[in-house]
Amino acid sequence: MNRILFSLAVFFGLSLAALAANKGELTIKAIDRDTNQPLAVRMHLKDSRGKPVRPPKIPYYHDHFVFDGEITLELPLGSYTFEMEHGPEYKIRYGNFEIDRDAEDSKTVDLHRVVNMRKENWYAGDLHLTREPADLELLMRAEELDLAADVTSWNKKSLFDKKPAPKESQLSTPGNRWQYLFGARDERAGASLIFHRLTEPLKLEDAGKEFPGPFAIAQQAREHSPAFVCARSATLWDLPALVAGGQLDALIIASETFEREDLRSAPAWEKPREGSSFGGPANVGRWPQTVYFHLLNCGLRIAPAAGSGSGIAANPAGYNRAYVYCNEFTPDNWWQGLKEGRTVITNGPLLRLLVNGMPPGHVFQAESGVVELSIALNLATREKIEYLEVIQDGRVVHETRLDELAKAGGKLPGVKFERSGWMAVRAVTNAQKTYRFALTAPYYVEIGYKPTVSKKSAQFFLDWLTERARRITLTDGDERQAVMTPIRAARDFWQQKVNEANAE
Repeated sequence: MNRILFSLAVFFGLSLAALAANKGELTIKAIDRDTNQPLAVRMHLKDSRGKPVRPPKIPYYHDHFVFDGEITLELPLGSYTFEMEHGPEYKIRYGNFEIDRDAEDSKTVDLHRVVNMRKENWYAGDLHLTREPADLELLMRAEELDLAADVTSWNKKSLFDKKPAPKESQLSTPGNRWQYLFGARDERAGASLIFHRLTEPLKLEDAGKEFPGPFAIAQQAREHSPAFVCARSATLWDLPALVAGGQLDALIIASETFEREDLRSAPAWEKPREGSSFGGPANVGRWPQTVYFHLLNCGLRIAPAAGSGSGIAANPAGYNRAYVYCNEFTPDNWWQGLKEGRTVITNGPLLRLLVNGMPPGHVFQAESGVVELSIALNLATREKIEYLEVIQDGRVVHETRLDELAKAGGKLPGVKFERSGWMAVRAVTNAQKTYRFALTAPYYVEIGYKPTVSKKSAQFFLDWLTERARRITLTDGDERQAVMTPIRAARDFWQQKVNEANAE
């Protein structure tokens, strides 16, 4: 932990108004330790009672604010503590100071970079922001984000209801960072979907209704090519139907449920966790992954994604993020890489992985025999890693401690496949009140060009779909028919998966 202890002045350079109000002016400068260049940063500043301090005229949300390299704060006399961050690639700086009449009036805080993800061809994006578009450029620099997908319209509401919408749906900013400004979020009784890459704001129906169903809303969004459709969570009631109907481009696994300091309760459109074994932060965090692994075990391929929910959840921008591997970073390459699963999702550890020299999402093919995969990774973390796991076909096949990984030069034990399947790597920290983790997108193995389909996993979704159908309460015949039609088609899809299963 890097703790800064300093005393900051209120005597020199104070206005008469500040002295009369018993306040002091403190100037803080944030710089990169290696380059001495100013940094845009996020700061969590609290007074002696633990109450967040909110400076005027700069972007502030929940318990933190961002500033561009330098800020002058007018503060009452007293003690203060702070945390300062510049995205997950830099160390957090912790500190405290006293505003009194015997100290200096400025301080420089240097932040140290430990990883440069861009230099390793990993580029960060947040798939679920609801922040003021005018603030995005500064937020992205403060959080080391390369792409920000902002949700500016949702059910019957829009940020542009009382002001003109921007002329362009996407903007580039200095540093080759990209903003997407017309994202839309829809909430149905059984699903919540997020739509990106829209060409204009999307007008949506009232929230929470059964009719129209999510299929109709997704079709409405896809009229704005090249719309990108994300499930807001892996546990939507309508997930089995949406997957069966091919409606999703990505599945948000690291959602706004995972907050920086806590876990949010699941909304009504999510299927609750099954059984008491899913109590506690670690098990709550594993529930969406459990669902996702069942999808993969059915021979399906869908990319994992991440979104902070900043603006509706108590998260900074980019807290939950997806790193996409791009040999050349362009927004089109990033979105395509996300859809193809060249991704690592994280809200903590920075996990970079190559298997047989390839990034996640790669498909290894063989006509017959055994396929052996060799795993090489780099890992940086601010918190102690509780466990680092290799997952094969939904089961943990290797669990490694960090000291063992270091001795092995960053190489994990190899993984052998005698039939088609998939593998991923997961790192989980020891955070006590929330779930902080990193998960790679799967690597796929095809042997004999025949997928492996688990009967247990296919039945899992068939049962889920039956339970979902029972929850539909529509009485109008036409409306019920419209909502039930894709569910009936999905039932046939999952029943076929059960019938063709070739593994338990």
